[in-house]
Order: sequence, then C-alpha cells, then structure tokens
Amino acid sequence: MESEKIEAALSKFRKPYNCSQTVYAAFRPEDSAGLEELAKCGGGKAPGGVCGSLHAALKLCPDSAENDVRAKFAEAAGSQLCREIKAVHRTPCEKCVEAAVRLVCAFSRGA
Repeated sequence: MESEKIEAALSKFRKPYNCSQTVYAAFRPEDSAGLEELAKCGGGKAPGGVCGSLHAALKLCPDSAENDVRAKFAEAAGSQLCREIKAVHRTPCEKCVEAAVRLVCAFSRGA
C-alpha cells in the first residue's frame, strides 16, 4: 500500500498539484474542499512556514501523532520548515512528498 500511495502522490506532483495537495490527494482524492484549501499551502506558504507536505501529513494523521510525525519528517527532510529544507539542506520536494506519504501510512487514521 505504501509504495502505491507514494506513486500516486508523485504522479500528481506539479501536474496539477503542489506538494501539500499531492500528499493529501494520495489518501483523499475525492475531497475537493480539502484539496482546494491546500492549494494555498505549497512553496513555503503553509502555516508557520512548514513544508506543505508535512502540513498535509499532519491533517491526515491523528493529533496524538503530531510530535512523532514532525520529528520523523524533520529527520528525513532536514527540517520542518520549507525554506530550510530547500536552502540549507537542499532536499528535493519529491523527497519531502515521499517522506510525508510514508508517515501518513505509518500513523494514519483510516487513510
């Protein structure tokens, strides 16, 4: 299931979705309201400047897993913050999408 979700997410990345929408669409493709809301959360524009992929993962995981999801995402991407991920760690967006999908698969609430 995890590899299928990663493939589904990456196939939509930038065609037509941003990083946040891509992660969300892999699990909730029919939720057009959620996808519309996340249209504003790519490219470092998610609340607090967090990576859009992480932002979407947090929406899909139980609140009780938030600290674990944040920590594991930062471990994989170098930071939780988009600007740091890109400028300091030079982590590709695709790697962030993949990390977020893996975390949703691990901590998901009915995905």
